[in-house]
Amino acid sequence: MQIEIHGKVVNTDEQGYLTNLDEWSEELAALLAEQDNNPLSPAHWDVITMIRAFYQENGTAPAMRVLTKLAKEKLGKDKADSKYLYSLFPYGPAKQGSRYAGLPKPTGCV
Repeated sequence: MQIEIHGKVVNTDEQGYLTNLDEWSEELAALLAEQDNNPLSPAHWDVITMIRAFYQENGTAPAMRVLTKLAKEKLGKDKADSKYLYSLFPYGPAKQGSRYAGLPKPTGCV
């Protein structure tokens, strides 16, 4: 699949994950969210930034269990609840959050 942003074509796999992680930008994240009818708020960006930092440190996107644990550590107990994370990323916080973050689908996600 291809997405055009600012006159540049960005390639994705069939599930919408970037094929070249270096092509990620905040504008692309916002466009992907807009396509999902899920405009990004500061709360979304907190999670996206956290996911990207985890990937840089570990070389993999966090699966849901790791994501909730990470959210508790980085964002606080009130934002570590899976209900809260699903309110931000209704198609799956780990999968959808990683897609917006320009990362591969987390291992173990269907």
